[in-house]
Amino acid sequence: AGFACCDVHMSDILGGRVHLKDFAGLACCGGFSYGDVLGAGEGWAKSLRFNARALDEFGAFLTRPDSFALGVCNGCQMLAALSDLIPGAADWPRFVENLSGRFEARLVEVEIPKSPSLFFTGMEGSQLPIVVSHAEGRAEPASDESLKRLQENTLVALRYIDHRGQVTERYPLNPNGSPLGIAGVTTPDGRFTAMMPHPERVARTVALSCPSSERGYSTPPSPKGCPT
Repeated sequence: AGFACCDVHMSDILGGRVHLKDFAGLACCGGFSYGDVLGAGEGWAKSLRFNARALDEFGAFLTRPDSFALGVCNGCQMLAALSDLIPGAADWPRFVENLSGRFEARLVEVEIPKSPSLFFTGMEGSQLPIVVSHAEGRAEPASDESLKRLQENTLVALRYIDHRGQVTERYPLNPNGSPLGIAGVTTPDGRFTAMMPHPERVARTVALSCPSSERGYSTPPSPKGCPT
């Protein structure tokens, strides 16, 4: 997409070797980031919440008017656990244990509804196959009022749908039991988006079991220089 991408480990932030002020965007990845254990995203959030340097770094980054962030899977759970630090994310849900009580790894379908998310600009109305791979992906709003505000303010950025294109809470089409099919959320200005499914696992049609014939293959651009 034209970004200069750099891998930054949390130890770099905790140790003061890398500073988020040098970056415009932050991608908080999944794949059991911060530990191959349940609740890893929550632990990830606590690792910076209880470290003064890291908390200052993330607090300053998240409140900058020119920053943006995407959280996927564990990164989604982590950003949701820091929603009080993210402008406009007060009604974001937590992401907790799947209703099935199991780790769910499968291909599901989602729709992209109208939302301000910058990551889904121009994609409204799309219905797409995508991979899920999580044990704690169920959106749990703090209250019925929070859930209502998420809908009214169009802050639901992604929803699970059935094979007829209807939003679903039915397992396994909705793999975790999220209310109203919530699979991702965003903020009113669209700069911060958290989603449970894995878009990076379906970036190429070769990864799909039955790809559409009109979609071609894609490869990422070569990385460019990173801030020092």
